Amino acid sequence: MKSVYQIIKRPLFTEKGAAIKEADNKLLFEVFPGANKAEIKRAVEEIFKVKVDKVATLNVRGKIKAMGRFKGKRADWKKAIVTLKQGENLDLIEGV
Repeated sequence: MKSVYQIIKRPLFTEKGAAIKEADNKLLFEVFPGANKAEIKRAVEEIFKVKVDKVATLNVRGKIKAMGRFKGKRADWKKAIVTLKQGENLDLIEGV
């Protein structure tokens, strides 16, 4: 089994992510592709000391990119949308 720091790769900071954080108290993370919802929930609760209500996951396909005559593919990755319990708050960027 992976450690909690291997399951959560990084938080995602996007405009859409900021909007759902304000509206629904949800956070976005890039996670290990083989992680399931229970492992993600345990990792977020242990690392950030918050209570998680629900976890939704989706697999993001990498785009095919071309530069001149050469083509390549970006890596596939997994995204987790974590809903915090009512009253819980997590500010990943403090002082902003």
